[in-house]
Amino acid sequence: MLYCLSELLTPYWGPFRLFQSHALLLAGGAFTAAFLALFLLPKLWTFLPHDHGKAILGRDGMKSAGKPTGAGFLVTLICLPALILFAPLKFWDVMVVAALYFAMLFGYLDDRSQVPWGELRKGLLDAVVSIAIAMFIFFGHAENGHMIVWLPFVKGLYLAPWWIYVPVASFVLWFTMNATNCSDGVDGLAGTLTTITLVMLAVILYIVVGYRPVAHYFLLPVYSESARWAIVVMTVAGGFGGYLWYNAEPSKILMGDAGSRFLGILVATASLMTGNPFLVVAIAPVVLVNGGGGLGKLVLLRFAKKAGFDIGEDNVIRKIRFPLHDHCKKNLGWSNAQVLMRFVLLQLIVMPILLILLVKIR
Repeated sequence: MLYCLSELLTPYWGPFRLFQSHALLLAGGAFTAAFLALFLLPKLWTFLPHDHGKAILGRDGMKSAGKPTGAGFLVTLICLPALILFAPLKFWDVMVVAALYFAMLFGYLDDRSQVPWGELRKGLLDAVVSIAIAMFIFFGHAENGHMIVWLPFVKGLYLAPWWIYVPVASFVLWFTMNATNCSDGVDGLAGTLTTITLVMLAVILYIVVGYRPVAHYFLLPVYSESARWAIVVMTVAGGFGGYLWYNAEPSKILMGDAGSRFLGILVATASLMTGNPFLVVAIAPVVLVNGGGGLGKLVLLRFAKKAGFDIGEDNVIRKIRFPLHDHCKKNLGWSNAQVLMRFVLLQLIVMPILLILLVKIR
């Protein structure tokens, strides 16, 4: 909104042109969302449902019982006016943001349900949202019926038709959303890891693929709309930064499926906006291993069974618990604070290395 207003008001007063600066809009969106979250969350979380705890995890799993859950619903709604005010998005990008909010809404309805939704129901709804976002991105950013993409470790740009791009992008969206959702089990863990990821994505969108000299240096395409998505990403990062103030251990509120699904699918969406569907592997490695490792374990065990391998209970694969933070707590004896700190350190160490390998070695 401010971007459009500046075009109308600048002829009357020159300083209004500052609202055409993506850097100013990015900073304004982030700080506005963070301030609103810090101020409004304590006033609104009394209206949220309360967590029932997880008796299957014993005493540790019942620590969350009674706390307001589904705070992701409030945070995303708090971010919405900041997005409307600061993010100058076009029609298909608005459709993508609307689909992101549908993913959040499905998670919130699951949080509120007295009987948790089944995995099949949630998986199908996630698939519908993922396919919709992939199609909206293609409709909004494809050129001559093809999406311009770049890949790790190979030089050059590639034209992906819809029948390749949409299925690949949909899987990336679906997997990242569910991996992030599974990572939400320790105070501040999923929120902190994804906030770090969102900040780095904003840097890539704004400075790397959105800035011609840097993009040309790395032999990458220039995406004219990527700076606008950097504003979206940083605004949400600011809002969830305000949420983390209250989610620090011992937490006062819990994000719930509403927040973790929204964050996960936003990370995947922003990765797709960089032009590389596989960037999410480098930008969110700890989340994907922590939350998505269980799916890989299940596939591996089933493949081994069909191949005739005998994997008993003593096998090392079976002994590793997923999400991985459960393994660290139950098998290695880490505290919640140790899990959070060590996972964040791993993210800060591994992410830059993978990004250098992915972007530079081509």
